Amino acid sequence: MSDPVVVGVDGSTSSFDAVDVAAREARLRGAPLRIVHAFGHPSGPLPPGATPWSPAGHTLEPMVRGQLVRAEEQAHAAAPGIEITRSVVAGDAVEVLEIESRSAALTVVGSRGLTGFSGLLLGSTAVHLAAHGHCPLMVVRGRPDPSGPVLLAVEGSPAGEAAVDFAFAEAALRGAPLVALHVWNTWSERAYEGPGDPLTAVVADTEHLREAEQHLLDRVVADRQAAYPQVTVDRRLVRSRVRAALIEASRTAQLVIAGARGRGGFTGLLLGSASQALLHHADCPVTVVRGKE
Repeated sequence: MSDPVVVGVDGSTSSFDAVDVAAREARLRGAPLRIVHAFGHPSGPLPPGATPWSPAGHTLEPMVRGQLVRAEEQAHAAAPGIEITRSVVAGDAVEVLEIESRSAALTVVGSRGLTGFSGLLLGSTAVHLAAHGHCPLMVVRGRPDPSGPVLLAVEGSPAGEAAVDFAFAEAALRGAPLVALHVWNTWSERAYEGPGDPLTAVVADTEHLREAEQHLLDRVVADRQAAYPQVTVDRRLVRSRVRAALIEASRTAQLVIAGARGRGGFTGLLLGSASQALLHHADCPVTVVRGKE
């Protein structure tokens, strides 16, 4: 049996939006759908005077008969005929879904949960799974254009190779064109290497830099094009601010795919600034694919 698509449900509107998308993703892959609800107190230190959470005195029956039944019915309506399992697990949502991701083809969550703080654009579960999950993470947000392309954020680092592979496979699976977008500017040619090293240097020879960035984009695409001849690829080299250009391009896409880290990431960061910006502001669902660090 193929690995399941796992979707986290917490009763929020955002999580039920994720159920619809996850069901369609499962049907697309010919995979089962696993609906998971984490039932318990969040991990971490408790506030002073708070009583430690215990499953004693809590009944799972309303949860199973309520949220999960609704989620399963909604999934069947979105993708009739898919195999569905559901599970209520005692534990923190972040920890439970991270464990579930170890045996999943894809983990899907909403952009916000019931426990999110007012004013935050992205829930803590999504942020954590994007940085620590063991399979690609799709965060459902925005209004995707079902006729739009799959958008790949090309950045050229070894850690981003997994995102490129995933994007080509997704475009082939959906029968959609792929937009390979590489954004560059005169501050993007060097990464920070530690104390005493300037972040970047202004490049006087912008034409030479543009040619180098075009070569990077061409190489990334050519390496996969032979394996996916059915995928039409639009190579776009754009000189702009990286985050602004990616968010703008997401407005006409059905899905945007990015690596967890980019070339300009600081050592020790698990989630790059571009992928964070997309998770917070993209106008369509975002899939973050972690590669080998």
